[in-house]
Amino acid sequence: MRHLSSDPWGVAGTATTLPVPDRFTRSDAFSLTVEEELLLVHPVSFRPLGGTDALLARARPPADQVRGGISDGVLTLRTPRVRRAGDAVDVLAGLRAELAAFAPLLAAGVHPLGRVGESRLRPGPRHEEIALSLGPLLHQTPVCGVSVHVSMPDGETAVRACNGMRAWIPLLQALGANSPYWYGRDSGLASTRAIICNSLPRAGLPRTFADYADYTATVQELCFLGECPDPTFAWWDVRPNPERGTLEIRALDAQSSLEDLTALVALAHCLAVHEATADRPAPAPGPEALRELSFRAARDGLGARLAVDGALLPVREVTFRALAVAGAHAAELGCWEELSLVHRTVEAGNGAIRQRLNAEQGGVRLMLRRLADETTLRRPVACAA
Repeated sequence: MRHLSSDPWGVAGTATTLPVPDRFTRSDAFSLTVEEELLLVHPVSFRPLGGTDALLARARPPADQVRGGISDGVLTLRTPRVRRAGDAVDVLAGLRAELAAFAPLLAAGVHPLGRVGESRLRPGPRHEEIALSLGPLLHQTPVCGVSVHVSMPDGETAVRACNGMRAWIPLLQALGANSPYWYGRDSGLASTRAIICNSLPRAGLPRTFADYADYTATVQELCFLGECPDPTFAWWDVRPNPERGTLEIRALDAQSSLEDLTALVALAHCLAVHEATADRPAPAPGPEALRELSFRAARDGLGARLAVDGALLPVREVTFRALAVAGAHAAELGCWEELSLVHRTVEAGNGAIRQRLNAEQGGVRLMLRRLADETTLRRPVACAA
């Protein structure tokens, strides 16, 4: 077991004060905050459009709920702390509608027509640090995701939940895949965003942590290396967030359908609470197997075969097992109806499947228009089979 030290390498004379909190911010246990990233697009062509700061100046949305992303043309929407998944999505739906009155929005893991080098960075100290670290990787097409923050009572509970959620991340990636098109072509993947994100340092799934001290020691070592100035620069698919007092689940593509978003937030919320409160951790695949499963989820989406309870099963069956686990917490979290929407995603298809269906029937332009329509409507928009 490793513990926090001012000298992570054990070398005399190298001790440094690093910005890794050894205390976890107390918060209202198991409440919820959701963030999503959306793309600004041209009102006719639906191609990527810059002008984030000009839009914010015109729309004047609440500063604590809407801000610009690191790339120009990306907006980050954030809910206040709420109790229910449905309440969080209601806030996001309202923000989407408010912003769409000023410019069309599109929610997808990546813009289907985004090109290499189109990502223009917005100024700011954090953005400049990230750009210095990532170099040319940051100039790929912007990526957009959803972060589900589940408040935790303390750091030990957050680490326990983080360890347990690692096994569920491939399923969430498969259900939430919504970026099959890359640079104007069908990539053959369900989530190109996941592949792009996994090319970055400090990305993917973290290892299992022995306890909160082990987590802080790990992040302190990363900070000591000079390109991870605080814990939020560890871009893992699931991570404790000490400053906010949450477990942050970051594996989802941005969701054009608010119905899909509701289902995924409810499922992630319930699973995180289950892992935080379980008497003992359930057996999980090893780190190498989880990396393999995460890739399969990004490649195959709803067509992937994933591991659960020692068996390799189709996503549909893994989803039903996850719902059985999540359902035990749905009543206390007030999300029975929202959780039931997961069935619709499995039966009718997720965002990646709808993008392909719409492109097959009407080409990329129809697919883009329907993505934009979905982003401001309650229900998915797809061609009839």
